[in-house]
Amino acid sequence: MKRTALFPGSFDPFTAGHLNILKRALTMFDEVVVAVGVNQEKSGFYDMETRLDIIREATAGMDGVKVIKYDGLTVDICRSLGINHIVRGVRNMIDFEMERSIADANRRFEPNIETIIIPTAQEYAHISSSAVRDILRHHGDTSMFEPEGVTLPPFDSNRK
Repeated sequence: MKRTALFPGSFDPFTAGHLNILKRALTMFDEVVVAVGVNQEKSGFYDMETRLDIIREATAGMDGVKVIKYDGLTVDICRSLGINHIVRGVRNMIDFEMERSIADANRRFEPNIETIIIPTAQEYAHISSSAVRDILRHHGDTSMFEPEGVTLPPFDSNRK
């Protein structure tokens, strides 16, 4: 039986840290579905198609990766895809506490869904999508934060 996990997030943008978590999740699961969600609390820096393209570029040639977009509750997309595991990465204890709370809520909605929390590798712990967006807004070099082989699109002043 194929073991599949969902790796949800806004991925705005997808970073080297996200790729590290994805690669490590693939050591535990046969397939990982990277699910790019609409986060009502965040205004997108990159539009949905750009985010999907960045992830597809970063994961090109990787076996066991599927990239989708979704809107709604993460447990609902898990149910619709028949997935019982959610993968989340954390950089620090603040991230951990937030992810634990979300995992607890998800378990109340769907007791059969387990959340696997993977601490990011130390060399990526300083990377956050919000920091990368700030660097992009100021036309800085984000290459050290980008997944290998990916160049993030430049800042567009029409973005927020």
